[in-house]
Amino acid sequence: MPHHTQQTDSPRRPIHPSERLGLHRLPRAAADLVLLGDLTGRYAAGSYSRLGSDGRTVVLREDRQGAAEHGHRITAAIACHVARAGGTADELSRLLLHPDHEGGRHARHIALRSGQARALDYIRRVWSSASAVVSSTRVLQSRQQAHEVLAALRDRIETTPWRGERGRTALRVLRAHLNFAEVAGGPLHHASERQTAEEAGVSRTTLRVVYETVLKPRGWLRRLRVGHGREGSTWYLGDGSAHRHGVPVPLSRFRTTQYPPDPALEEWPTPETGVAADIDSTVIGRLMGHDAFAHHGLGSSALMIIGALHARPAQTIAELVGSASVSRATAYRTLRRLADHGLVHHSGETWSLAPRALEGFGANSPDAVPEPTIQPAHSWDAVAQHYGTAGVAARRKALHAAERAAYREALERLSEHRSKAVVIVRDGCQVLVPAPRPDEIPSAWHAPGGRVLNPVTGRPDAEWRVATDGRLILITPSDQRSYDELAAAHAEALSEWESAA
Repeated sequence: MPHHTQQTDSPRRPIHPSERLGLHRLPRAAADLVLLGDLTGRYAAGSYSRLGSDGRTVVLREDRQGAAEHGHRITAAIACHVARAGGTADELSRLLLHPDHEGGRHARHIALRSGQARALDYIRRVWSSASAVVSSTRVLQSRQQAHEVLAALRDRIETTPWRGERGRTALRVLRAHLNFAEVAGGPLHHASERQTAEEAGVSRTTLRVVYETVLKPRGWLRRLRVGHGREGSTWYLGDGSAHRHGVPVPLSRFRTTQYPPDPALEEWPTPETGVAADIDSTVIGRLMGHDAFAHHGLGSSALMIIGALHARPAQTIAELVGSASVSRATAYRTLRRLADHGLVHHSGETWSLAPRALEGFGANSPDAVPEPTIQPAHSWDAVAQHYGTAGVAARRKALHAAERAAYREALERLSEHRSKAVVIVRDGCQVLVPAPRPDEIPSAWHAPGGRVLNPVTGRPDAEWRVATDGRLILITPSDQRSYDELAAAHAEALSEWESAA
C-alpha cells in the first residue's frame, strides 16, 4: 500500500499545553487547569466574599470583584505549577496569553482592558510571588512525608522558647492547629475560630490576639482563606522561619522579670529563659482544653511545667526556667500551686510529677513529711472546682453553639432573600405581615407560555412576561425582545462601557 494512503482508526490524542510549549514536567492536573480552567470550582471558594472591616462579619463582593479574585487565584496556581516544574516567566506568559487556554482568561482580560504591557507586568508580579513561595516550600509526595513534616514541626515547637503569658497561650493555639493538621494528614487543614478556641481552651478574642501578634508574624501559622457559611477557614502550618531570620516580633510584655530594668545592674544580660526549651507538647495538647487550666485556674504556666517535667523528670528550678520557658518567679509560684494539690514532688532541689499527675490525681511525697497544706487532688474536675473555673469550657461551647445557630439562620434568610417581617397590632393581637420580594410572582399569576395573568381581569397580560429565572419583566409594545435577548444586550452594553472607561 502506498505510504500516503496509510490510515489508522485510533483517535488522535489531544495535545496538552505542557507538550505544546515544552513543559513536559508539568503535572497532568496542572495542564488541565491551564487548558480547561477551574472546572471543579476549587479556586472559587472565598473569592466572592471577604471579611468585613470589623474583623467578624463576612461581606459579599460584587460579581466583578469576585470574578477577578477567582481569576487571580487560578493565575497564581498556574504560576506555582510552572515554577515548580522548572519553567520561566516567558513560558508562563505564553501559557496565559494563549487564546485557547481557559486558565489564562484573567490575564487576557487585563490585556484587553489595559493593554499588553499591563498584562505582562501583572504576570511578572504573579511569577515573582509564585517563585518565592515555591522556593520556600516542598512538595509532599505521600502521606508518610506529610507525617514526617508534622513530626519535625512538633519537635521544633517543643524546643522553641515560648516566653510570657502570651507566648504560652500562642503555644496552646498552635498545638490545637497541630492536632487538626495531624487529623487532616498534612500542614494544610481546615478549622474555624470557635473550634480552635474550644480545642485550646481560650476565648476567641485571645485566639485572634496571639495569631496577629505571635503566630502570624513569626511564620508559625497562615490563614489562606477566611471561612464562610458552614466551611471553616483554611490554614497552613509554618516552621517559624520568620523568627529564625530575625523578623521583629511584638513582645507580649515590655517589662517582665525576664529582662533587667537597667543593664547597668548586670543581673540578666540576656533573657532569663534561655533557648534550651524542652517540653512534651502532646501532654499539653491533651490537657489544655480542661477547665483546670483556664485563665483563673492553674493557667498556661502549669501546662508548661507539667510538659517539661513529663519530657524530663527530676529537674531543678534553674533547669525548669530554661526547659519550660518561664521566669524563676513563675516557676516557684506554679510549682507551689501544683505541690498544694500533690501533683508534683520535690526531693532536695529537684522536682518530679506525681505517679498519676497527668490524670489529675495527686499524692503525698513518699520520702517527705506530709504537710498540712497539701490536699491531694482527686481529678482535674476537683482542681477546677477549687479554683472556681469548673464549667468554663461548657459555657464556651454553649455560647459558640448559639452563635453558630444564629449565623446559620442569618445565612438561610439571606439565601431565601427574606427581609424582616412587619408586625401590626389589630384588635389587641399582633399580626405578622411578611414583606415579599419586589420581583416575586404569586403562583396564581402564572399562565402557560411564560405569560402573566392580570389579577383584576383574570386574563393574560400582553406587556408582562416571566423570565427564565422566575422574575417579572415588562415588555412594552416598542420592545418585543425576549429575556435572553435583553440579557445579551445588557452584557454587550456593559462590555462597551468598560472598554470605554
